[in-house]
Amino acid sequence: MRRFFKPFAVLGLSLLTQLPSQAVAEETVYRFSPVNQYDINLTAAYWNPIINYVSEKSGVKLSLKIGRTSADTTSYVLAKEVEFVFSNHLFSPEREKLGWRVFGRRNTPPIQGQIVVPSDSPVQTIRDLQSTSVAFPGPEAFIAYKVPYAHLLNQGVNVNVVFGGNMNGAIAQLFAGKVQAVGGNSQLLESYANREKKSFRILWTSEPYYDLALMASSKVSDTTLKAVANAFMQMKNDPRGREILHESAAKVGLDKDAYFIPSDGSEYASYRRFYQTAPSTLR
Repeated sequence: MRRFFKPFAVLGLSLLTQLPSQAVAEETVYRFSPVNQYDINLTAAYWNPIINYVSEKSGVKLSLKIGRTSADTTSYVLAKEVEFVFSNHLFSPEREKLGWRVFGRRNTPPIQGQIVVPSDSPVQTIRDLQSTSVAFPGPEAFIAYKVPYAHLLNQGVNVNVVFGGNMNGAIAQLFAGKVQAVGGNSQLLESYANREKKSFRILWTSEPYYDLALMASSKVSDTTLKAVANAFMQMKNDPRGREILHESAAKVGLDKDAYFIPSDGSEYASYRRFYQTAPSTLR
């Protein structure tokens, strides 16, 4: 049984930079869709300063396009409505056929899927979750849903799945007492605990996976991709770019030096291995 809860930001919307009609006619705008790791407002607060900087430095106009939930945002990607993404939803065998190219990632430590409860919860083990409700961000969340839920299935622990729309929404269900545990992304759980002064007890932790990937659609030209990639990678070397990264990281609880580095996609082999053995319902 799966139930969907609306996150606190209830309006579905695409956060698109408004341009004068003449500029729209003269300038190609490339849509950038990062996975909703936070609620809509916080996601926009993190990414808008970054993509505005990248647009200025690269000469390639990027516009933020996100949906109400991470699944909504990924639906835009699968419908070919965007040209750039920050995602880990595209490494299944079927989606790799779509031709998305990895060109970078954040230099943050590897992340892990976790199953957590409040520090004062009576739940002590995974087995204690049998027939209880467990919240996850959404059906597209690789680290925070597919990885921990696959572990529960493999252990024969049956739970009622509740989707919160994003990580913050799932955690809100936990502290509201509506679910007994949360499947999460270690980085986002730690950031939430730091921001909101909450504490968790970890019941299970997965193997490590690298953070989400910066990726470009196959329809983006090599020249455009190179310009955008260079702007992302050079942010840490420019005082203004570095300041933007520090300020954006502080808003979401990331380390201040969470800057962008090049990637050829080879770091994401662990994602591909997951799909080779994952339960069929998660592939």
